[in-house]
Amino acid sequence: MEMLHLLAESLVATASTMSIVFIMLFLTGLMNELGLFYKISYLAKPLISFSHLPAVSASTFVVSLGSALAANTMIARMKDEGSLTECQAFFCAIMNSVPVYFRELFTYHLAFVVPVLGLFAGGIYAIVALSTGIIKLFIVVILGRAYLPEGSDASKDADIPENKTTIFQAVLRSLNGQGRLFLRISSLFFIMTFLVLYLSEKGILQSINALPIAQIFRVPPETIVPLTIYVASPKAGITLLGPMISNGSISEIKALIVLMLGSMFMLPFYSIRSLMPNYTSVFGMRLGLSLVVISTGISVLVRLLVLIVLMVLAG
Repeated sequence: MEMLHLLAESLVATASTMSIVFIMLFLTGLMNELGLFYKISYLAKPLISFSHLPAVSASTFVVSLGSALAANTMIARMKDEGSLTECQAFFCAIMNSVPVYFRELFTYHLAFVVPVLGLFAGGIYAIVALSTGIIKLFIVVILGRAYLPEGSDASKDADIPENKTTIFQAVLRSLNGQGRLFLRISSLFFIMTFLVLYLSEKGILQSINALPIAQIFRVPPETIVPLTIYVASPKAGITLLGPMISNGSISEIKALIVLMLGSMFMLPFYSIRSLMPNYTSVFGMRLGLSLVVISTGISVLVRLLVLIVLMVLAG
C-alpha cells in the first residue's frame, strides 16, 4: 500500500508539473517557429556574443525571464537535434538560471524578506542571493570565452524561421518537434520524483539535522531554534527572525548567521527535491546532475564565504 501511495503521489506530481511543461513546450516551440523570439532576443545579444555562446542562447535567456524550465527545454531540443554541443548546452543552461535571481529580488526579497527582517538584515540577505546570480553570470562569461570559440554562433542565425510560416504550419512543427522531448521529460521526471518521495518517506532526507553543523561553526545558542525552523521552512524561519530582531533578542549579525548557515544546509536538499528532477528530466542524468551540482555548489560557496565574514564580525 505504501508503494502504491508513493506511485500515485508521483503520478499526480508528474501530471501537475508536466501539464504546465507541455503548454510551455508547445508555446515556446510555436513562438520559435514563428521567429518571435528572434525579434526580442536582440536585448540579450551583446551579453551572449561577449560570452561566445551560440546565438540561440539570446532567445532562451529572454524566455528564462518567465520560465527557466521552458528555456532549458528549448536548449535540450536543440542539443538533441545536434544544433548545440553538450558544452554549449551546459553553459546555456547555467545562463538560463541567472534571471530568476533578479526576478526574485522584486517578487520575494523586496516584497517579503526586507519588510520582515528590516532594511539591514533583509538587504544583506537579498544582496547575497543576487550576488549568486551575478557570480554565475561571470562564470559563464569567463568560461565561455575560454572554452567556446569566438564566432561559433554565426551559423545559428540561419535556423531562424521566416515570417512566411503560417500559424498552422508552426503548430504542426511545434507539436512534432516537442513530442519526443516531452515524453522523455515526463518519464524521467516521474522516476526522479518517485525516488525523492521514497527517500523522504524512509526518513533518509530528514535523518540529518542542523545541530552538528551549528556546533562545527560554533553559532550562538540562541540561534539554534530559528536555524532549525529555517531549514524546515525558510519563510517560517524568516518570519520568526523578524520579531526576534525587533525586540532585541537576537542581533542582526546573528540573524544573518542563521540565514547563511540555514541556507547552506537547506540548499542541497532543495536541489534534490526540486532541481534534480527538473534538470535530469530535461538534459538526462549526466548533464542534468552536473548542472545541479555546479549550481548548488556555487550557491553554497557564496553563503559559506559570507558566513565566515559574519562569524569574524560576531566574534
